[in-house]
Amino acid sequence: MKRIALAADGGNSKTDLALVSREGEALALVRGPRSTPQYLGVEGCLDVLAELLAEALAGAGLDGADGPVAEVAELLLAGVDFPADEQELEDAARRRGWARATNVENDTFAVLRAGTDAGWGVAVVCGSGINCVGVAPDGTHTRFPSLGAITGDWGGGYDVGLAAVVAAARSEDGRGPKTGLQDSIPAHFGLETPHELAESVHRGRLEQSRFVELAPVVIREAEADAVAREIVERLAGEIAALARVALDRLELTREPVEVVLGGGLLQSGDGRLVESVRSELEQVGPALTVRATASAPIVGAALLGLDALGASAEAKARVRDELTAAAERAA
Repeated sequence: MKRIALAADGGNSKTDLALVSREGEALALVRGPRSTPQYLGVEGCLDVLAELLAEALAGAGLDGADGPVAEVAELLLAGVDFPADEQELEDAARRRGWARATNVENDTFAVLRAGTDAGWGVAVVCGSGINCVGVAPDGTHTRFPSLGAITGDWGGGYDVGLAAVVAAARSEDGRGPKTGLQDSIPAHFGLETPHELAESVHRGRLEQSRFVELAPVVIREAEADAVAREIVERLAGEIAALARVALDRLELTREPVEVVLGGGLLQSGDGRLVESVRSELEQVGPALTVRATASAPIVGAALLGLDALGASAEAKARVRDELTAAAERAA
């Protein structure tokens, strides 16, 4: 049997699972619903992964009935924010018997590995929420709890969307400055006014969780609208603050470090948000390279699996190309 790595990137909205060989062949890539244990619990999370694994095995023509299907499993999951979370999920995953060795970490590590061949640096993920991880060349790493407001976080699609809803409402009733968000925010949901939007949420016709959809609207409006621009600038400042603290903790501010930006919000729009973050970080370290990753997080999870298998640089380049192409087709 081929030496195989099982890789998973489980987020708040979707989950990607891949099987890759030590030679860098992408044997299977499947996509399913969210799997974060924060919402589904440990066993619910693993049930989602189990269904995707069965689909991947069938697609690859592999039989998972007799013993482990992989030599190593790299499960990179949103909502795994403390060492105790990692250990609990890792123990439960090992009991499933999918791989001879299993490693569970936060999905931010997948973004970092997807964005750099060096395997170290700083990654900030900005999707529905916001998170950051930093890894030094010697393997030392630093993280943030990333539990939302209770751990001091602001950022991600939901926070940006809510800020836009607030600004639109205050523009309409005169408590705040006039902004084009007054029209574009309710229009996103097929409504005419912020008042209608508020009533729709209040009466249960519109889920407030859908505010996460509004972040790209705010980024598009930011070029011409001062209020939208202020929200985007605040987000850029939050992203830069996470990166700065991670760099300070690891004493890397004077080193040639890659700061990798990932997540749907940082990869949407026309790059203005990334440019704003780059501008914020210019004063932090003269040798920093700030860029959005071009590879999906599942690529990073797979590369971590190949790292564990001791795969060659050629194999890693191959899996990056093959999985990137497959992820683009699945998007």
